[in-house]
Amino acid sequence: MKIVIMMLTILIWLQTCRHPCFRDRNEEIEREKVANTIDAGIGWVKNKDLDLLYKVISQDSTYLCVNPGNRIVYGFDQFKESVPFWMDDNFQYIKHEIRDLKITFSKSGEVAWFFCRLNDINTWRGEPASWENVRWTGVLEKMKCRWVIRQQHFSFEK
Repeated sequence: MKIVIMMLTILIWLQTCRHPCFRDRNEEIEREKVANTIDAGIGWVKNKDLDLLYKVISQDSTYLCVNPGNRIVYGFDQFKESVPFWMDDNFQYIKHEIRDLKITFSKSGEVAWFFCRLNDINTWRGEPASWENVRWTGVLEKMKCRWVIRQQHFSFEK
């Protein structure tokens, strides 16, 4: 029985090593994929591309987002409740800028965390509705061969 368990463990390990998500990891390529995911987490609203948004946000109950003013979003279902605001014609994207992006990977390479500064420039009913020089941190996880945002936190300096 011990031999069977050991053989199964080895076979599973070999399959994992051959899986395209884990084979030939290149940190620079993964860093670019993470950066693109982070950018899409804000930039999706330029074209109001819900498919892109839902591709980069973790779609489960463990998703967490902390916004200025202590507004906390728990889970993907609660996150989806805020989407109509951005889809409203009164909300207009102008531009976004991500600066000083720092990405760190876990030893396994399946988790990454980041810090950056964000300018998210928009209007609501023609009036400025922007976040400028916001601190943005977050955690991403590689799931089904793609990076998704699992947690993010936005804050203003005092």
